[in-house]
Amino acid sequence: MNSQGSKSRIELQQGMHPSTQPKDWSWPFWFTVPLYPYGRRRTLRKEIVKDTIWTFDQVQGILYTIVPIRMTLVKLAAGGLLVYAPIAPTAECVRLVNELVAKHGEVKYILLPTSSGLEHKVFVGPFSRRFPQAQVFVAPHQWSFPFNLPLSWLGFPQKRTQELPENSNLAPFASEFDYAILDINLGRGSFAEVAVFHKRSRTVLVTDSIISVPEDPPEILQLDPYPLLFHARDNALEAMEDNEDNRRKGWQRISLFALYFRPSALEVTPMVQMFRDALKAPQRSLKSYFGLFPFRWRQTWKQTFDTLRGQGRPFVAPILQILILPQAPRQVLNWADTVASWDFQQIISCHFDSQILANPRQFRQAFAFLEKNPSVSKDFSETQNLPLLEEDLKFIQELEAGLVKRGIATPAKEKV
Repeated sequence: MNSQGSKSRIELQQGMHPSTQPKDWSWPFWFTVPLYPYGRRRTLRKEIVKDTIWTFDQVQGILYTIVPIRMTLVKLAAGGLLVYAPIAPTAECVRLVNELVAKHGEVKYILLPTSSGLEHKVFVGPFSRRFPQAQVFVAPHQWSFPFNLPLSWLGFPQKRTQELPENSNLAPFASEFDYAILDINLGRGSFAEVAVFHKRSRTVLVTDSIISVPEDPPEILQLDPYPLLFHARDNALEAMEDNEDNRRKGWQRISLFALYFRPSALEVTPMVQMFRDALKAPQRSLKSYFGLFPFRWRQTWKQTFDTLRGQGRPFVAPILQILILPQAPRQVLNWADTVASWDFQQIISCHFDSQILANPRQFRQAFAFLEKNPSVSKDFSETQNLPLLEEDLKFIQELEAGLVKRGIATPAKEKV
């Protein structure tokens, strides 16, 4: 399967045609958060619930370790749209939104559901300027680094921006949505996550707290498969061959990189060997990092991925399991209980899989790592209930220990 064939297939699946004009993908403010693909971001729109919910995917990452970043639009019953977690408002993205505006009404509400997620926060100001009638609501305790600046200094429209009320019944969209705010004080700032429940479609929107990893690469990554093929190789001497198996292999290895940073199945190539291989590599351009390929995968990498994926289960990313959520286990579990009290049938996350078919009990099960004696959900098979492997968590655990030793982080609280 070549890139062009994949692109055509995706267009048919989406029922829309991505722009073929590179100027429509331009994002001139990429330097504010310099992540791949920098100043050139493509956008894919997908209808999740007919005439009701749409996702908009772009790509972001480091060193070709790329994952989707996602915005969700929900149609309001009285007309108009609510936007959850804006993405880069490129010409292509705005055109795709305006196609919905023409049919369903203007953008009325824009929600920033995090206080710490810079990759989400950076787009709110530019996006809101493209839709000047929308009210902007933000999660509490917004902060910036290295200086804590007012939101208006960060590009948020001062007269239209306000903090989400703690009581969701006070929000202007309360008749159609409920929400629950998780707000953990980390000392130098807060970690906030606003889960939003759209009652009519029985859909929960989350930012970073829950993910599900698909077996095959998300469609947005297949528009330009180079990063997938880069990571599908076993060494620098192997040529990049574009086929479905290599795209899948590259995606699964990218997932291990993105979630574990340094999974147990990864070996670092000695520096001398790395440079020797680079001199013999078939690709030695800037795009291929001049042939440098500083790692090798053990044969166990596929089993490591299968354990991580757990047949598509919803789970909490390792960095949150170790560094963030253990700072307030009771607070997190209370929040998870609130979300689990809603009668939902699917979850839309801002990263990885776009539509997670899961019920409240399965959502709650994902936070069992914070409990001393977690109950086992009957909704999942034995494979889906397996915890993440300790050897894969080792690098992040060592990172945590280093941060605690330097006084940058505090030790985890006792499990509940």
